[in-house]
Amino acid sequence: MTRTIIDLHILQTVPPSNLNRDDTGSPKTAVYGGTRRARVSSQAWKRATRAAFGELIAEVDLGIRTKRVPSLIAAEIRELDATYDAEKSEELASAALEKAGIKVTKPKPAKDGSVEPAETGYLLFLSRQQVANLARIAVDADKAGTDIEKSAAKAAADTGHSVDLALFGRMVADAPDLNVDATAQVAHAISVHAVDNEYDYFTAVDDKAPEDNAGAGMIGTVEFNSSTLYRYATVNVDGLQAALGSADATIAAVGAFVRAFVTSMPTGKQNTFANRTLPEAVVVTVRDNQSVNLVGAFEEAVVADASSGRLREASARLADYATELDRAYARQPIAGYVLRIGSSTEPLDALGEEVTLDTLNGKLAAVVGDRIGASE
Repeated sequence: MTRTIIDLHILQTVPPSNLNRDDTGSPKTAVYGGTRRARVSSQAWKRATRAAFGELIAEVDLGIRTKRVPSLIAAEIRELDATYDAEKSEELASAALEKAGIKVTKPKPAKDGSVEPAETGYLLFLSRQQVANLARIAVDADKAGTDIEKSAAKAAADTGHSVDLALFGRMVADAPDLNVDATAQVAHAISVHAVDNEYDYFTAVDDKAPEDNAGAGMIGTVEFNSSTLYRYATVNVDGLQAALGSADATIAAVGAFVRAFVTSMPTGKQNTFANRTLPEAVVVTVRDNQSVNLVGAFEEAVVADASSGRLREASARLADYATELDRAYARQPIAGYVLRIGSSTEPLDALGEEVTLDTLNGKLAAVVGDRIGASE
């Protein structure tokens, strides 16, 4: 059986920003190679990628992550049969989830007698097809006057995975047999150089303050940094096909993930910094053995050159490191593609065929299609 893995390596410069902050409001950082680096968590960039799917994938093929799953299923039950009221439909929805092994909690009535809808104890990721499946078995069992079968409930919750569920996976604490292994992995993005966070001291003026009041209506600080980030993600194409069950769906999912991951950005403090950029360089490799994160190219922090910044040195290091790694381990990629802008990224030409984002997706579709065919 052949194996197909797609690795994405990205160099992206970001101006003063606070893309992803910690509990104190400071931009997240990490120590790597003995120096403090800017960091954007994998969760933040996966969330941004999922949000970008809305413009690339039909809503019916996307999942929903919420605690309010009983309400979703109840609404679907009422779509199937309008004779069910809210109370009965929620009762059936909760029963279907519990038969699947998912605990449902019904909040206690408030002092005014109002009752909040039932919820699961944690965020549950379901495809829209799975919501419809659970609603259907609940209605069918109720009409037949029988209990919902556990096997049917589990099957309903574990077939018809959405694209984002297949890519990012699902953990169900109450029912581990409903877990879905992620087929996409995203690394924490880190700067290729050392960073020191800075502070923006700001004031706000009260438009209605008296004329003799020269003071500010508000004073504060915002912490920020600027960086050239190395970003990495990988997709297990074979696992993705197994989860989606269709070659066409797999090819479309790969294309959507690549476009969404490349062009997305976490929204932290965007209104303050307007820091939305696109990558200066994207290197995509298709492998048949294992995924390879090339962050080791930047274990020694890049030092800025007064005349050329950090991007040229980062590009040269990435190209050299990738070439040496493939030579040392005798693991040449099946294919390589390079999307880049500017002369500073020229060293990356050694890693593959130059493409645009549109032609990249076309090339990947052809390679993935051939590989999936070879593995069937």
